[in-house]
Formats: sequence, structure tokens, C-alpha cells
Amino acid sequence: MKMKKMKLLAGILISSLILAVAGCSQVNVQDDQASNAPSTAKTTTTAADNTDTSETTEATIRLSGTLTLTGSTSMSDVSNALAESFMLENPDVTISVGGNGSGEGPTAVNDGTAQIGLLSRGLKDSENPDGFDQYIIGYDGIAVIVNSESEIKDLTLEQVAQIYKGEITNWSEVGGKDAPIHAIGREAASGTRGAFEEIVDAKDECKYTEEQNSTGSVKQSVTSNPNAIGYISLSAVDETVHAVSLNGVAPSIDTVKSGDYELQRPFLMITAKSTDDALTKAFMDYVYSAAGMQIIADDGVVPNS
Repeated sequence: MKMKKMKLLAGILISSLILAVAGCSQVNVQDDQASNAPSTAKTTTTAADNTDTSETTEATIRLSGTLTLTGSTSMSDVSNALAESFMLENPDVTISVGGNGSGEGPTAVNDGTAQIGLLSRGLKDSENPDGFDQYIIGYDGIAVIVNSESEIKDLTLEQVAQIYKGEITNWSEVGGKDAPIHAIGREAASGTRGAFEEIVDAKDECKYTEEQNSTGSVKQSVTSNPNAIGYISLSAVDETVHAVSLNGVAPSIDTVKSGDYELQRPFLMITAKSTDDALTKAFMDYVYSAAGMQIIADDGVVPNS
């Protein structure tokens, strides 16, 4: 009897030990699971931090403000195309393009009414070239144009000079009909005029029947007068006029690029020397980007890439 009680007591003690061990094991497993669980709060905080950083970066690089480009009317088309594309990528930026000739570019940049000057020629000594940063964005042919009904298809560079100097005054002298030549040119401040007169060797010797202050005005005058001759940017030539060949070479992007077409000039953008204006610098960077150079090429100008 006494032996039975001892066995029963031993059994109870063993059962109690087993239950105690099992309870400890369960607590340890739960503790391990808690320590290995991902911290949802920490992950959420990190994501929020990243969002804030991203928004700060975007705000820092977002461009805004107004930019003014002025000068050469020959450069108005390509400048407007560049400006419109830049504004699409930077909706808080407004760019205006204007001007009545290359001479206006340096003056406007100097007096602060424009950030970028447009010239279809190089800077003159009188314009203080050292006072500007200069960017040749491309090269443009100067097309000699006649009325679309004209018989004239080709002239030599010498004949063009003689026409504008007043030495040849009738179309019959160069293979055309018997009719007086109406020689149209640009105003004195025009970069197109300056480049044209220099290349044909007729500087300050031209005798114009009519002077116009824009590329479009010259084209319109030639369109309306069957006896007219004029000169405009190659990129402005369309079906309303005929661009004659010079020395047997037709004006085109390829002949300008190869140098075979002699009547060509640079397209120049200028800014204040070492400008620290972020918007001006960003726009000039865009002009020289792959996208900018493609826009220049699409406008009929040989890009300076």
C-alpha cells in the first residue's frame, strides 16, 4: 500500500515536470517569432522619407521664369521651334522670340531686355565680341530667290554681285527676258545682308531697288513681282519662290554642309559673359542636346553638333 502511494506520487511529479517543460518551450517559440517579424512601422517611415526626398529633388530642379530671345529674323523659325519644345518639357517657363535684325541682339543683351541675342552673322568689332559668350548653333545657306515664274535657274556669284551693284540691270543680260531687274535686299542692320554683301564681295556697294526689314517681307515682295530678285535664309524657302543655283550648285542642307554652296553663314546665339542665370544656361544646354540639334536640322539648318 505504501509502495503504491510512492509510485503514484512519482507519477504526478513526472507529469508536472513534462507540463512545465512544454510550457517553457511554447514561450520561447513565441518570443522567437516576435523577434523575427518585420517591423511594419519602420518600413512605412522609410517609404515616407523616400517620398519626401523625391519631392524635394523635383522641386529643386523644376525650372520656371521668363526668357527673351531677340535679334535676327532669319533665326526666328528655328528659335521658336527650340523654345516651344523647351516649354513643353518645362511648363513653368515662358519664352518669347522676336527682333528686327541681328544688330538688335547684342544691344538687347547689353541693356538686359533679352537674355539671348540672335545673330545670323558674326559679331562686329564695334559690338564688343569679348563681352559675350558666343554659341554657333548651326550654319544656314543664304538662298538667292526669284519669282516662281522666272526663267532664271542659275547664276554665278559674280553675276549676283553685279546685279546688286547695279552693273547688270536687265534680266536679258543673264539669259532672261527683256525686263528691268528689281533688286530687293534687307535693311542695314540685317545679319543676312551683312553676310550676303561680304560673301559676294559687294559690301557697301549694293544699290537696292527696295529694302525690307524681315525675311518674310523679302519673300513676299519677290512673290508679288515677276522681275524681282532677293535673298533669304535657306530655311525660309518654299514653293512661292524659286531658289537659283549658284555656280551650278543648288542650295540645300547637303551642299551647305559640304561647303559646295558658297553663300552660307553661321547662326549665332549670344549671352552675357559668364552668365549665372540658371534658366539661360538650361536653355543653351537644351539647344546643344541631341533633341535640340535634331530640331535645328528639322528646320533646314545644318546643326553645329
